[in-house]
Parts: sequence; C-alpha cells; structure tokens
Amino acid sequence: MREPFVWEEEASIMTLTDWEAHFPGLVAGFTVRLGGESEEPYGSFNLGLHVGDDPEHVVANRKKLAEQVGMPFEAWTCADQVHGNRVCQVTAKGAGKDSLEDVIAGTDGLFTREKGVLLTSFYADCVPLYFLDPASEAIGLAHAGWKGTVGRIAEEMVKALQTHYQAQPGDIRVAIGPSIGGCCYEVDERIMAQVRTSTPNWEPAVSPSAAGTYMLDLRRLNREILLEAGISRANMLVTDWCTSCRTDLFFSHRKEAGPGKMTGRMASYIGWKETEGR
Repeated sequence: MREPFVWEEEASIMTLTDWEAHFPGLVAGFTVRLGGESEEPYGSFNLGLHVGDDPEHVVANRKKLAEQVGMPFEAWTCADQVHGNRVCQVTAKGAGKDSLEDVIAGTDGLFTREKGVLLTSFYADCVPLYFLDPASEAIGLAHAGWKGTVGRIAEEMVKALQTHYQAQPGDIRVAIGPSIGGCCYEVDERIMAQVRTSTPNWEPAVSPSAAGTYMLDLRRLNREILLEAGISRANMLVTDWCTSCRTDLFFSHRKEAGPGKMTGRMASYIGWKETEGR
C-alpha cells in the first residue's frame, strides 16, 4: 500500500492525498516541524501553545498552516488534550485558535459536519486518528496516546458519529497518521497490563523487548480496536511515518524531551472549505 500522507520536500504539511482527491472541498493532513517561526528548542513549525514557546510564534505558525490549506485562521478549532477518551461535537468555529483560555476543555476527540471549521489537534509521538463519513459529510479527529488508545477513543468516535449523524461504521473512512512506531515505542508492564484489556486481539501490536519491557505498536492497536468497532479494513489508511525515527521531520517527545528539555508539537487537521453549493 502506498503511503497515504504525502510530503512534498520543503513543505510544512503532509497531505492526506487520497481523501482530498476523492472529496472536493476537504482539507486533511499532518504538519512537519519545518518552515515556521519558532526558535529552538521548538524549531521551527511548532503548533502547540502549551509547551512554553513564544505565543506570537505559535500563532504565526497556525496562521501559516491555515493559509497553506486554504482556510481562514478564524476556522481554527482545538481542544485542551488530556490523554483521555472524551469526544466532543463542534458546532461553532474558532475555539483555542490564539489562546489557551478558550480551548474546548478536557477533550481528545473533536467531530463536526459544519463547513468552514478546521479541526486540529497536537502531537509529538501520539497517534492522530482521522474520521470521515461520506454520507453525512461528518469529520473527526482523535488524539490517541497509550492512555487514549487503551481507553478506546477510536471506538468512542465511531459511536459518536453513529449517534449524531446516523453514520454506518462499515461506511466510515479512517486514516491513522504519523506517530511513534512499534520500532521505537518501548513500554513496561504497568502499561502492558492495560494494553491487554484494550481489545481481545492486542497481541499483534506487541513484541517482547528487554526483560520486562515490550515494543508497542500503537497504530496497530488502534487498527484492531477500529476493526472491532465495525470499521472496514478496506476503508482504513495507515501511515508508515515514525516520529521517533525521523526527528529531522517531526517532533518526538520520547526521543527529544526529558528533564529540562522541551520540544514542539505537530498538528493534525481536517475541515471542509466553505464554498458555493455546499
């Protein structure tokens, strides 16, 4: 399978080209760390206001992203991510675009079918999940670290699209974006105890490492949860980009951060442009 997130050299975004090609007016993708205003250790296209970067640099970067994807900055909408499994319907644009004071509180998943809303969320190794229901034109984003993954935020999003928009799970399209891969994500027994309860088919996502530790493929674990939630394998796109392997392109909390160290955040984004006839 070809890589679904396509990066053009020197660009600041990786485009989910298959979805954009098949659904006119849709913008969807993931950012890289290049081409922004932020200074080290946030160099240079940091989209997170919560990591200690100069807010003016972050807002400038967000405005640049909105411009690159052809959406007004006023469309930018985001939440305060807490590594949970709560998902929230978005009915108006603009939350959290230039301040932490008006973000959507305590939420790791956003969904809407409103036009002119750019849903965004932030990453430095966690898994971005993208959702699209062609029938209702509902879209969603979910931020899935290990806690959100074992909390089955992927399933929570599927249920929300069913409840609010009568989406059929077998018709929903899902894309799993750049994140730390099973090649680099080592976890201990404390995390594994919860992984084993997340889905009956957890084993393909785990391989033993050193004594008492394991390599965990969060993308694979989310895929198994999505399959269990009724998503068709044929409607799933999964990236091969690993944020820890490619710190030339991505911020990686696991690889770069630590005591006294900080790093920036990439953003996932999805939205429908406001156009005549929509």
